[in-house]
Amino acid sequence: MFGVGPLYVYGIVLLTVAAMLCCELPRFIGGLLPEVWAKGLDVLGVLLMASGAILWILAVPVSKVHVSIKENKLLTTGVYAWVRHPIYSAVMLFCTGWIFVIGNVYFFILPVLYWLFLTVLMKATEEKWLRDRYGEEYEAYCLRVNRCIPSFPKKGERLKPQDISTDEMKPINR
Repeated sequence: MFGVGPLYVYGIVLLTVAAMLCCELPRFIGGLLPEVWAKGLDVLGVLLMASGAILWILAVPVSKVHVSIKENKLLTTGVYAWVRHPIYSAVMLFCTGWIFVIGNVYFFILPVLYWLFLTVLMKATEEKWLRDRYGEEYEAYCLRVNRCIPSFPKKGERLKPQDISTDEMKPINR
C-alpha cells in the first residue's frame, strides 16, 4: 500500500536532521551565512515549510487519499490536479524550507538531491506501477500534471484520456 514512499520520506528527513545537527560543527561553520542573508532565508524557509504543511493537509485528510486507494481509483482532483505526488512533494518542500532556515550553504545541495531522489525513485517504482494499473488514464494525467513541483492547472489545458494517441502517448492536435 505504501510502496517506496516511506523510504523517500525517512531518507530526506534523516538528511535534513543530519544537516541540522552538523551545521555548526567546525568542519561546516564556514558555510554559515551572514545574518542579513540568514534572515531572508529564514522567511523563505518558513514559507516553504508552511507550503509543505498545507500541501500535505490537502493531500491526505482533505483529498481522502485513503478512500481512493481502497476503491482502487486514480485520484486526479483537488491537490492531485496540481502535482502527481503531493505527499512526497510536501515533505520535500518542508525539508527544503528547513535547510534554508539552517542557513548553511554547504547543505544547499540537499534540496537538489531531494528532487533527484524523488524523480528517480518515482519513475522507477510508483509511476511504473501506476502506468501498469491505470494505463491511458495515468498517461493522460502525467501529461497535464507535474511530478513533484506543484503548479495550478490552467483553464482549457485539461486533457482527457480520449485526447491521447495510444500509439505515441502524445496529445492529439485538433
